Amino acid sequence: MNRKQIKTGTTLGLAFVMPALVFMMVFIGYPTLQNILLSLKNVDVFNFTRPEAQKYTGLDNYRELLTGADSILPKAVGNTLIFTIASIFFQFIIGFALALFFNKKFPGCNFFRGIVMISWLLPVTVVGLLFKFMFATTGGIINQFLMFLGLTNRPVEWLLNGGTAMAAIVTANIWIGIPFNMILILTGLTTIPAEIYESASIDGAGKLRQLFFITIPMIKPAIMSVLTLGFVYTFKVFDLAWVMTKGGPVNATQLVSTYAYRLSFEELLFSKGSAAANVLFIILLVMGFFYIRTIDDSEVM
Repeated sequence: MNRKQIKTGTTLGLAFVMPALVFMMVFIGYPTLQNILLSLKNVDVFNFTRPEAQKYTGLDNYRELLTGADSILPKAVGNTLIFTIASIFFQFIIGFALALFFNKKFPGCNFFRGIVMISWLLPVTVVGLLFKFMFATTGGIINQFLMFLGLTNRPVEWLLNGGTAMAAIVTANIWIGIPFNMILILTGLTTIPAEIYESASIDGAGKLRQLFFITIPMIKPAIMSVLTLGFVYTFKVFDLAWVMTKGGPVNATQLVSTYAYRLSFEELLFSKGSAAANVLFIILLVMGFFYIRTIDDSEVM
């Protein structure tokens, strides 16, 4: 390949990349930069329309959010970690089990696999409303079912107590995320040749040994992708928590995303809301780099 062909190929490649680059710079890069600049000012409802009154405060907003006496950002970060880890754990376990189940060929397999996908296809706000009604103190189907079985004598105030409210939104998010885990893991399972399992069976390896010594090692890249993407998707969840609890009761389910929204659009403290959103951005950026590193390592292997 001569120099002219290389130059032509480079120009053609840049022509294909440029639309995506422009799109990302306009709709992602510019808003992100403006949000960072906003977090370094003292913008609120009183001076939002008066740029001359908007002074740079440096990292004061971040310090106040992280160490201020009235700030709940540390609690929101802790709640978000609890929400994320609990959701990912059960989503992965159930999704992995369903992937192993649907990897077997049986009558109606495709139909039931499609039924499982319903929770992933529904809008998150619809799912939030659905589970909000299910966990309702009066008339909620979960309380009615528990009282029918005799497990409780009175309705449980699921969304009015801190621990049970967190359990409720985690349950809803688990239901949403199971198909995502199942499909990605199932895709990895289809890449394993059947001959490997046949050879292992001939050598006397049981199903459990095949699972831990063949299946899991061979789909490790898929598992890492599922866990990393699951963390990113779950850590930034907003609509589900906002629809079900709005961060209550008493900030027991306040996530970083809902806290940033509350600061910006309820308390109208735009700079502090931007700072809270940037904390979320930084955490997800680190996870994004980890995901890229994981993908690169799996390709090398």
